[in-house]
Amino acid sequence: MTSPKNLLIKEFNYDLPDEKIAKYPLEKRDESKLIVYKKGTVQEDRFINIDAHLPEDALIIFNNTKVVEARLLFQKTTGTTIEIFCLEPADDYADITIAMQQTKKVLWKCLVGNAKKWKDKTLEKKISVSNKEIILSAKKLSRHQDDFIIEFFWNDDALSFAEVLHLAGVIPLPPYLHREAEASDVKNYQTIYAKQDGSVAAPTAGLHFTDAVFEKLSAKNITKDFVTLHVGAGTFKPVKTETIEQHEMHAEYFEVNIELIENLLRHLDKNIIAVGTTTLRTLESLYWMGEKIINNEKFKIKNDLLIEDITIHQWDVYEMNDENVSAYDALNALLNWMKLNNQIKLIAKTKILIAPPYKLKISNALITNFHQPKSTLLLLVAAVIGSDWKRVYDYALQHDFRFLSYGDACLLMP
Repeated sequence: MTSPKNLLIKEFNYDLPDEKIAKYPLEKRDESKLIVYKKGTVQEDRFINIDAHLPEDALIIFNNTKVVEARLLFQKTTGTTIEIFCLEPADDYADITIAMQQTKKVLWKCLVGNAKKWKDKTLEKKISVSNKEIILSAKKLSRHQDDFIIEFFWNDDALSFAEVLHLAGVIPLPPYLHREAEASDVKNYQTIYAKQDGSVAAPTAGLHFTDAVFEKLSAKNITKDFVTLHVGAGTFKPVKTETIEQHEMHAEYFEVNIELIENLLRHLDKNIIAVGTTTLRTLESLYWMGEKIINNEKFKIKNDLLIEDITIHQWDVYEMNDENVSAYDALNALLNWMKLNNQIKLIAKTKILIAPPYKLKISNALITNFHQPKSTLLLLVAAVIGSDWKRVYDYALQHDFRFLSYGDACLLMP
């Protein structure tokens, strides 16, 4: 596959006036506008009617990650506020779920606002829980480029770190909204099926789904399943280099159950619809993990591949030869590897970069929102529908569509 390293990011730019960015969601999630791109045509509808545009007997996959209150504000005695933004667990933990379940203390990779003014060894924040005062403390351990390793510790053995964040933290709204989180965002910036704590940003394509939409999908025998990919702050990182070769893709944790892979195998001859770029990245990563298993001599000889051996890095998919590996063979190889290792759940990281000329391996369609100019998410959309992304975005701009996280949606069926 031809590498996209030399793609000029200026080719994926468009003018996005601030007034086009939705600062708040609609009162009814499923009343958002919907662009349907199908076989090169563009039409407009409402999200509540998305079932009319989807094929019967399809499998629709959602990301059930849950946004955590990842912004912690500590006020020093001088009045200065130190903001700690929790990105992901330190490398001491196998996955985010285990880290979130830690009690007493935990180590976390964080961004720190006002870092130069944090000269004290330990910051403290008081939390009131059921008439009991909890003290959350933060201590800087080390610095790595832009982020820090912070040790958090608290004086209540019964509280997990996930519970501490819920009590002490603030929902981390995207920076382009240019406003502080409000009480309504706790509910609004979360899908109705969110389950697994770990994201610092919502998988926003899922924000449009309601029980009413699910009922209409069920009536067409469209079944649903879930992956978990914990969205990192890197999702908002613009590409600032001239070409994407110098852009470093962020790694994100994902989890899938073995039943999901079996479900995908059953639906490969039908239609598999990814809800959100995070879901799409997870599904495509599964294909390439299977491809690595099939083509790895170590596995052929000893059957002892480790998860590190099949982790997907930024440029892997453009450097591997996939010409003879079908989606069925790749997923089946991954399934057999999991069974061989007695794994009912696959937990891994991915840095997959999906950009033209990438061709989808698992999904037939993508439901997504409108993304920022010069972003890796826009590159992904261009990989799905080619240069027609410009037609779709031009239509949306000219017909008063609302953009970005709280904005309207697209159904892209290449």
